[in-house]
Amino acid sequence: MAFAQQQPLSTAPAAPAPVQPSTHGPASVADLAEKLLGAVVNISTSQNVKGTEAPNTVPMPQLPEGSPFQDFFEDFFKNRDGDDQGGSQKVQSLGSGFVVDADEGILVTNNHVIADADEIEVNFPDGSKLKAQLVGTDTKTDIAVLKVDPKLKKLTAVKFGDSNKMRIGDWVMAIGNPFGLGGSVTVGIISARNRDINAGPYDDFIQTDAAINRGNSGGPLFNMDGEVIGINTAIISPSGGSIGIGFSIPAELAVGVVDQLRHYGETRRGWLGVRIQPVTPEVAESLGMKTAKGALVAGVIKGGPVDNGSIQPGDVIIKFDGKDVHEMRDLPRVVAESSVGKAVDVILIRKGAEQTVKVTLGRLEDGEKLASAPTEEVKQEQAIPSTATVLGMKVGELDEEIRKTFEIPPDVSGVVVTEVDPKSIAAERGILAGEVITEIAQETVSSPKDVTDRIAALKKQGRKNALLMMASKSGELRFVTLRMD
Repeated sequence: MAFAQQQPLSTAPAAPAPVQPSTHGPASVADLAEKLLGAVVNISTSQNVKGTEAPNTVPMPQLPEGSPFQDFFEDFFKNRDGDDQGGSQKVQSLGSGFVVDADEGILVTNNHVIADADEIEVNFPDGSKLKAQLVGTDTKTDIAVLKVDPKLKKLTAVKFGDSNKMRIGDWVMAIGNPFGLGGSVTVGIISARNRDINAGPYDDFIQTDAAINRGNSGGPLFNMDGEVIGINTAIISPSGGSIGIGFSIPAELAVGVVDQLRHYGETRRGWLGVRIQPVTPEVAESLGMKTAKGALVAGVIKGGPVDNGSIQPGDVIIKFDGKDVHEMRDLPRVVAESSVGKAVDVILIRKGAEQTVKVTLGRLEDGEKLASAPTEEVKQEQAIPSTATVLGMKVGELDEEIRKTFEIPPDVSGVVVTEVDPKSIAAERGILAGEVITEIAQETVSSPKDVTDRIAALKKQGRKNALLMMASKSGELRFVTLRMD
């Protein structure tokens, strides 16, 4: 009988293959950077200022009398500008920029990089330099457009991409001139979108952790296709250096501004002609809205595009030209990005009902004087007897004597506030004696009894807040919500 060869019960494990040390890190961006570096420039500016008290002027050190260094410092500080009496001095600053049109010699940078400059010089990566002319600036978005003579140098340009397609976590690359060192490349990701850092009325910044330092201002933020999706503008840093929190103007906002500055030398923004306030949860509750969203119209500018009654105080705008208005700050930006003279649909909530109105936009720059009418502080005189006390306020009839006392214009109607309890909710909301209550919960009031009746009716309905429309001495309107408990 034949038997199969008996196999051993166990075998020694095979020795593992030796691990080869890795010689490669993450994918390199060297090829991408090489194509883009030629389009990114250093911007150097100079400004002639009188005397030695200019910005960035270093004062002479205070030395003990008889110090061996006294003569040296006196000679240096007296002669540094060539005039013992304080002549003109040249102050310089550095920033970054990039070429967007090689044929026309058009460059983009930040407005704050070239602000107040007497001379602007563009320094290219190959060491060449060209004088630049200022085409136009926009302080609201901190963008400036420059021009150099393209006949003097062959230029390399980059193009804008679609910043709307960028997502949190996408890789980005910044190129600029940190601390005046020259072209430097840093890489990071998009950390956040739609940041509001209170830098201007149209804040919508891209936040990135790509290292951005002083001197990077005006430089481009690229996607991995080599398109400019942002203009590096600001950082948050207690030390002045990068801590991984930098902000860029999105290309979506920058493209329109750059085009207008190129063609007109100025911006031409759309203008709706309304004063707006946030829709707080208290305002939403007082208007019967389920959620707090949109922009509350506090007033309409006289002579503006919607002075025809198409939009009224108390309306809440929730969509403009097909774009959602999630919060108050969204509206100025989408309106400004629209063309002057364009007819657009505006969806709003009026007295609890949603409706659509069509408006034709004016030009913001033409209407800013109307919109910025000064509001003077109301003079408080001696307390005037009132006929009702409600929510910490004494209110009275708006007769000629009271108009004269508080200097209230004749076209303002309603019920005047004559006194405000300093410990009341009305005082916390900034209501002053001399202001006029024109509406409560979008219903007009003309007597103190109207005020008390309206408040009582709201309480009976189970409302917690009352929405008051107030008129200031100048006639400017605003909404105030007061808790009624």
